[in-house]
Amino acid sequence: MSAPAVSRRDLLKIGALGAAALAIPWQGVLSAKSASRIASNKIPRPYTVPFAVPPVLRAVRSDATTDYYRVVQRPFVGQILPGVQTPLWGYEGMVPGPTIKATRGRRTIVRQVNALPAVHPTLGYTPWTSTHLHGMPSEPQYDGYAGDNSMPGQWKDYVYPNSCEARTLWYHDHGVHHTAENVYMGLAGQYHVSDPVEAALPIPRGAYDVPLTIGDVAFAENGSLLWDDNSHSGVYGDVILVNGRPWPTMRVEQRKYRFRILNASIARGYRLRLSNGQPFQVIATDGGLMSAPQTVTQITVGMAERYEIVVDFAAITAGQKIQLVNLGVNNAVDYDHTGKVMQFEVSGPATDTRNNSVPATLAPPHPAMALTAGMSTATRRMRLERTGEPGLWSINGKTWKDVEDGEYEPLFARVDPGAVEIWEVENRSGGWFHPLHIHLVDFQVLSRNGRPPRPEERGPKDVVYVGENETVRLLMRFSSPDGPHGRYMVHCHNLSHEDHDMMTQFQVGAHDPDCDPIHAAPPSSAPEPAL
Repeated sequence: MSAPAVSRRDLLKIGALGAAALAIPWQGVLSAKSASRIASNKIPRPYTVPFAVPPVLRAVRSDATTDYYRVVQRPFVGQILPGVQTPLWGYEGMVPGPTIKATRGRRTIVRQVNALPAVHPTLGYTPWTSTHLHGMPSEPQYDGYAGDNSMPGQWKDYVYPNSCEARTLWYHDHGVHHTAENVYMGLAGQYHVSDPVEAALPIPRGAYDVPLTIGDVAFAENGSLLWDDNSHSGVYGDVILVNGRPWPTMRVEQRKYRFRILNASIARGYRLRLSNGQPFQVIATDGGLMSAPQTVTQITVGMAERYEIVVDFAAITAGQKIQLVNLGVNNAVDYDHTGKVMQFEVSGPATDTRNNSVPATLAPPHPAMALTAGMSTATRRMRLERTGEPGLWSINGKTWKDVEDGEYEPLFARVDPGAVEIWEVENRSGGWFHPLHIHLVDFQVLSRNGRPPRPEERGPKDVVYVGENETVRLLMRFSSPDGPHGRYMVHCHNLSHEDHDMMTQFQVGAHDPDCDPIHAAPPSSAPEPAL
């Protein structure tokens, strides 16, 4: 199926719901009282809503090599604000979607069914979707390529090899030109891969291994989500959500907890810290376990970045409350309560003290972290900036429209399987940061403005926070000769920037029609066969 012929100008995205901010760079952290238009007494006070964890999705069936899942993308009416009805879109009718758990070396097939309405209820666009399992080295036709679109009423089976090291991934929509709106409506969920190395560690697990999917939204007068992407600069809500709950409170025991932090916001970066200044340990990054934990008092988390941290509540007095707070990042639009994220209330002694430590050595060096700059055979330079055309963003002066106009053949890079390269990424803007995501590969952050990366970045990554006027250098190895080959995307994970149109692609090896990202495994309108 060919990509729909659409223009990124097909929609004045803020038209029905509010005026856009001026398209000028913001300097520093901006503050405003609120963004939501709903009555203020409808928004709960921070830390008054109980915490919740998304359920784990059960497989439809399993055989000797594969677990099969069926996920329906459907509209539903939910309660984010207590007592307020909010139209949402969710995987399996929940926000965030259910967590999928997989094992390294055991394949999963996930059928995604687009049961969304023919048009968005307020913005008026057709909600085609393309599901990306972010962090999985999938073949191109199963990678959620922007252009491999399932229309409402269609379905597609996505095949995932789970060939990667243990890590926290997430699945989210990647429908071309409407990724931001689709994710904002709720199309996001976590996906965890485990392996024997991780399973052998004495780190927290089970009820003490907790996903934290963080986002921000704003509400219209009638309780629906308010859309305003500030002339395609980004959406900044005034209500912070954790696992779909506004500023929740979680009861914890006096022991260690592992938190899998995912920034699922459209445009908001976070600088996270505990309110009592207590240090915590970072044990894993986007691509999995670090070799050794990093002890820090704060972490910066751009959109789509994942950090696994261990917090020890053992010394906190029963009944005491501490908060996870957001110190903010440059050029965010902050509101009265966007400095608050969630609260922990210590209930008392641990009921289970097993798996309650963090060893000094976590894992052998990840393959990306074992690379050295001397192995690189090429250095490529990537420039991220706003174009002269209103509302568009570019990579090296080109946009995704240039890729579409070139019948999906223009490339930022063509690399040989197994090649090691350095990519130098420069953000020339003073008004925006760009969390850059490179599909397929895990990379090592070599330097940030010529200095070592931040402590939390010293593990395998697939998203890098490129701050205002910063240059980062990345080191990566592309697929081995028997690994996935084909065309893969590179884009900013500020989803409004991605949609307008800060995205390009690279190709590993020769193009093979059998793994063409649009045509090799198109979605279907036929009746679904049994999984």
